[in-house]
Amino acid sequence: MKFTVLTLFPELIETYFQSSIAAKAVERGLIRYEVVDIRSFAQDRHRTCDDAPYGGGAGMVMKPDVVARAIESIPRDDALTVYPSPSGYPFNRERARRLAAQPEVVLICGRYEGLDQRVIDTYVDLELSIGDYVISSGELAAMVIIDGVFRLIDGVISSESLQEESFEGQLLEYPQYTRPEEFAGQRVPEVLLSGHHERIRAWRRAQSIRKTAAVRPDLLARADLSENERQMLRARDSQRESDTEGESEWTW
Repeated sequence: MKFTVLTLFPELIETYFQSSIAAKAVERGLIRYEVVDIRSFAQDRHRTCDDAPYGGGAGMVMKPDVVARAIESIPRDDALTVYPSPSGYPFNRERARRLAAQPEVVLICGRYEGLDQRVIDTYVDLELSIGDYVISSGELAAMVIIDGVFRLIDGVISSESLQEESFEGQLLEYPQYTRPEEFAGQRVPEVLLSGHHERIRAWRRAQSIRKTAAVRPDLLARADLSENERQMLRARDSQRESDTEGESEWTW
């Protein structure tokens, strides 16, 4: 698979692909990448890449002619072109899987107030949002998407690790522990020291459900739970209501 990234700051993307798991995937030939410097396609002596928005307002907008020349400089016959944007569809596990099945993904990194809408309408296949917040760097959003995608490619990470991650089966991952057995007055749960694989599996499953219920209850409606597990959740919710009745607690 190939990632092509169009950016005003190529050094950020280069550093990412030269580090950690991404660098190993490149070295093993599992992924390829190309970085295109949008600024090199500006034609004035100041290499201007942005301008004030029509209609007024704060900030600057990336110039459509400059971005278009950068896009047109690369072959995109089999590529899906993605624009990371707060206005896009939510980037999630399922969309990451779909992208991982593509032969090439082109990502256009916005800056300032983003891209001229005409560039989006002409060239972009998919807008993706990494969350309900705004950041100043399209490069950071692009790297989040790339990282969420390439690790799903066969051979990058063991299939066993992928199967037990958060969002598999619409559940969050269970807590993890390592040596030493006691730290800060807390011991590793005894079940994890038992060597009893079925008990460990059951404990981890219960912990995943409990964590998801507490932090992301919206996921549980789509989770594949047994009737016993759903009954346990209902009993837990009833107990929680009883325990907290009359209390006022600020939570996240």
